[in-house]
Amino acid sequence: MHNPRTILKKEKILTGDRATGQLHLGHFVGSLQQRVKLQHDHEQTILVADLQGLTDNGYNPHKVSSNILNVVADYLAVGIDPKKTTICLQSAIPALSELTMYYSNLVSVARLQRNPTVKSEISAKSFGRSIPTGFLTYPISQAADITAFRATLVPVGEDQLPMIEQTNEIVRKLNHIAQDDILVECRPLLSKVPRLPSSDGKNKMSKSMGNCILLNSSEKDISKAVKSMYTDPNHLNVEDPGQINGNVVFTYLDAFHPDSAYINDLKDRYQNGGLGDGTTKKILEECLQEILKPIRERREIFMSDKSQLIDILRVGSQKSQEESNQVLHNVKRAFGLNLFKTPNDVYTQLGDALPISK
Repeated sequence: MHNPRTILKKEKILTGDRATGQLHLGHFVGSLQQRVKLQHDHEQTILVADLQGLTDNGYNPHKVSSNILNVVADYLAVGIDPKKTTICLQSAIPALSELTMYYSNLVSVARLQRNPTVKSEISAKSFGRSIPTGFLTYPISQAADITAFRATLVPVGEDQLPMIEQTNEIVRKLNHIAQDDILVECRPLLSKVPRLPSSDGKNKMSKSMGNCILLNSSEKDISKAVKSMYTDPNHLNVEDPGQINGNVVFTYLDAFHPDSAYINDLKDRYQNGGLGDGTTKKILEECLQEILKPIRERREIFMSDKSQLIDILRVGSQKSQEESNQVLHNVKRAFGLNLFKTPNDVYTQLGDALPISK
């Protein structure tokens, strides 16, 4: 007989970001809003991936270490609750690096080089022949992260689907070796929101290129970014018909304005002639100012108390270390390397210090 008081086990989700810069509107619409919703009915872990941030910043580690707390502050400012979501630091969980080492013995170099996501990102970064080993083995590190937390759902974009496929290949190989299902396969949770273009409509969002709006952008910066947004280059006069396809202003209005009927009316007016770019940009700016002002103010409060941010990371990392050590113990046992009786025998608890720059 069904017991109405039975509590269904929450599905586990792993997500995260590389700590290579502050988060921007692309992150907000693409993943952060979804995470805020998912934390209420899923067991969600967010990994601040500082180690993976080093894979293409090994000679500039300050870019990573200086942004760890920035990323955590961004999480809290948009509404991610550390009481509902575990926020942890990749480098503070030794099992992740050790699992990466074990899994690397199950994946060939050729398989990594065939990974479409890796091939695309290597081409975009113009490494040439000097591809860092850590970057090439990025999919193995992601597999270690996913399996260490026994995540069954991983929010990704379509370009990341090969990473999920490679993770499940490793899971199946390890389970075959162990002759037991010690690891669980995961499935992608695809974002239903189209990827937000950069403000120039051409390049990938980048703080260094000045084509993105950060979550802590000032009112002045927001205004400047909107005014410089790419529209229809052939829409020279207000009375001229304009194109909305490829028009970044309308793409952002679709993503952020709460009244879709109003935006559809604006599109009709713009395409028929009689609506200027200055008016549409003013509407967008007012919308973004309203959204970002409370986020910016909350973020300033969190950044004023960095010890609180470190404590959140410490608590989340300690919890994650305990969980991942059990998975590591099972993987070592599968390889016949289980000399110690319990998964925590050879690990100390997370100390007072975290690898965070002041």
